[in-house]
Formats: sequence, structure tokens, C-alpha cells
Amino acid sequence: MRVYRLGCLEGQMSMLVFHALAKMGREGLILVSPVRKIVSIGYFQDTDKVVDLEYCRKCEISVMRREIGGGATLLDGNQVFFQLVVRRDNPDFSRKISSLYELIAGPCVDTYRELGVHADFRPVNDIVTREGRKVSGLGGADIGECVAFVGNVILDFDSREMANILRVPSEKFRDKVHKSLEDNVSSVLKETGTTPCRKQVEDLLIENFAKRLGLLQEVCIDPELDEKVCELEKKMMSDDFLFRKRGKAASGGDYMKVKIAEGTQVSERSYKAPGGLITVTYIVRRDTIQDISISGDFTLYPKDHLSDIEDALLGVRRDVSSIESVISGAYREFSIESPGVAPLDFAEAICKSD
Repeated sequence: MRVYRLGCLEGQMSMLVFHALAKMGREGLILVSPVRKIVSIGYFQDTDKVVDLEYCRKCEISVMRREIGGGATLLDGNQVFFQLVVRRDNPDFSRKISSLYELIAGPCVDTYRELGVHADFRPVNDIVTREGRKVSGLGGADIGECVAFVGNVILDFDSREMANILRVPSEKFRDKVHKSLEDNVSSVLKETGTTPCRKQVEDLLIENFAKRLGLLQEVCIDPELDEKVCELEKKMMSDDFLFRKRGKAASGGDYMKVKIAEGTQVSERSYKAPGGLITVTYIVRRDTIQDISISGDFTLYPKDHLSDIEDALLGVRRDVSSIESVISGAYREFSIESPGVAPLDFAEAICKSD
């Protein structure tokens, strides 16, 4: 199989080459990093619903849609991306997507371990540390006659910038996203205290992919491939493609959710109780509340005990019965009164149906 070791390219080019290969029906492995930041939007997302376009324009960060699903993500030069394109009719590769995810995950896991990070594949598509911090997210899709899979080795991670590029309903929500990213996403630097050179990472990836794919031949982009990339750039960077709608908005109104990693999400929900509007912003990991803020136009007395309710909810399973029980206990302990708002209302605000 051919391997395209492309170094650092303009942001969109770092994503376009594998699309071009797939549409041409060519197989290959690509290693690349964007020289400038770019936001990559999942195929099924509504761009203006998930990305803070004003912030991206102000910071001159390009935004593009990829033909692979998943969420919006920030690509930058502190990540080495690997992109594998295989033909669907190639008998050497499984037709099961789960098996192909395992195939592409293996070289990434091995590379992280050789860099000093104990990593494992966590189905469906995450590479995580022993403690469960995400260090790579894998994605795949059928493009033309091929299947394309992408992943990355994160040398360093700018969690603040990642939080900044997302469109969120409030700055409080953005702070929760940032905190959750800090807690749940990691990098080689964060895990080991050092940053390896790009060549070392690429050498390891090639070596580890070769163990599974066989001999890899390094090649350059040829004129035909370059022409296809230029053709796709016009389409994939156009407003028509970037802002095409995918049915109902993924977020908006009184509900917002951002998936951080498998099993971890930040949510903001509003709920109208008889005594006022309750807004809850929280982090849930494996259906357990990790962090929460409560606000709204309700009345609570004594007002200083709202933080005690928040503290009591940490570590509680996100279900109505458990949350109502815990908040009722806080009401009794601190003699809390909230006209028109009961513990059940807070529980409904946190747990109401998506």
C-alpha cells in the first residue's frame, strides 16, 4: 500500500487528500498535520448550530465539513493525523466496520505505548489512557468506492480553544465544556511531560501500520491526485456544502448537549416549574453527575444553600428518583424553601427527555 507522508499542509488540504483518494478509488495511508488551525464539522451536523462562526472569523480559523460523521473538532499542528483509505471490494479487509475500527486503532495504540502513554482501544471509536482520558477519536465513512478511516496522535491539546470554537448557549456552559475537556481529553505532553518530534511519531505510525497492512511504499502526490484535491477544495470549502442542513437542528431552544468522549457529555437544560425557570448546566460521565451549576428565576431560601444542593448532587446517578431523594435530603438538612419549585422539579430539569 502507498503511504503519503505529507508533513504540514494548509488546514483544508490536510483533510482533502484522503477525500480525493477515496473518490478516485485509490487506497493509501496518509500522515499529515495542518499548519494552521481549522475546524472540522461532522457530515450530519448543522454548522451554524455547533460552531461559533463569529469567533472563528475573528481568529481567522477556517471551517469545513468532512464526509465523515462525528462532532465538530479543532485540528491544529499539535496533532498528527493518520487517514487510511481502502477499497470496499478489497478481500484483504473485513467488511465489518467494527473490525476495521480495531484495525486502525491498533497502530495508534501501539504508537502511544511506545511514546510512553499506556493506551487502549475503547469501542466503538476511542483510544483512551488507563484512567479513561481520551487521546484519540477515530472516525470512518464510505466515500465513493472506498471506506476512509481517520484518527490522530495528540501531541498537545488546546482545550480552551476547543471550547471557544463551539457555539454554546452561555459562557457558563462554555466553562463546563472547557473543564470537561481538561478532565477527559489528554495528550502525549500531558501524560508524559514531553513532546516527541513529528518524525518520531510518523515513523512509529508507519512501522505499526506496516505490521498490519504489509509493506508500505512512500510516494508523493501525483498530478492526477493534486487535480482531484483542487476540484474538491472548491466544493468542500463552499458555503453550499458547509451550511447544508441536515433536518432538525441538533441543538437549540431549551436544550444543548456536547459529547466529549464516549460516555461523557456536557448538557444544559431549562425547565419551567410553577415557581420559575430552572436552568441546569452539568457534566455527566457514565450517567453519573460530575459537575453541576443551577440557575434560574426561581426563589430559594436561604439563597446561599443552592451551592449545597449542587454539592450534594456530585456523584449521583442521573435519574429522577435518585436526584429527587438527594435534593429532598438537602432541603431537610438546610431547611430550604422554594415557593412553587419542589425537589422533583430540579430532578425533572436534569433528567427530562432529550
